[in-house]
Amino acid sequence: MRIAVIGSGNVGRTLAAGFASRGHDTVLASRNPRSDELVSWSASTGVATAEPEAAAAAAEVVVLATAWGGVGEALALAGEANVAGKVLIDVTNPLRFTDRLELAVGHDDSGGETVQRLAPGARVVKAFNTVGFELMVDPGVGGGPPTMFVAGDDAAAKAVTATLAAELGWAVHDCGDLRAARLTEPLAMLWIEHAIRTGQRTHAFRLLGAPDVATATTEGGAS
Repeated sequence: MRIAVIGSGNVGRTLAAGFASRGHDTVLASRNPRSDELVSWSASTGVATAEPEAAAAAAEVVVLATAWGGVGEALALAGEANVAGKVLIDVTNPLRFTDRLELAVGHDDSGGETVQRLAPGARVVKAFNTVGFELMVDPGVGGGPPTMFVAGDDAAAKAVTATLAAELGWAVHDCGDLRAARLTEPLAMLWIEHAIRTGQRTHAFRLLGAPDVATATTEGGAS
């Protein structure tokens, strides 16, 4: 597939390199794709870089992997018309930093739903937000493959996302419609809290006893 990853931080680079390693035509999008740092990264990984508008226009799947504060600008740079009708995988978490880390959106709304409002024509799926970048590709944890939780209103878009996640080494669980991002985003906070408290970033969640969407039909219709 043609995949554009918007966001050139650790998460974006990890996912872009991971998708490319599975044979997908992947581009990493940044406001400054020709910076010395990204040119060096591109040379070492073989992943092309481009500005968000060009990357999104050419892609079949767009991955939003920015910090929460940059979501609106990133989508604006990509262009509403360039993400309309496409799978838009929202990897972000709506984090707010005050005297402690907390969610800026929650309970009766979510970051995923906010992204859908900002890109109303896109087929938004929440995924890859409940683990650190270190484990996003080939997660090497004990006890079997960890669980990637996905949520979205479009069953076909979730199926595409589930396939991509499975290719990267994840068991995938369909949490239902996009409102389920109200549950997975707080789960990300639990991951972050454990990382801060222990100083370790080698943990992931695994849902025991639930069917993998790659082998069983889910309530959302993906299989």
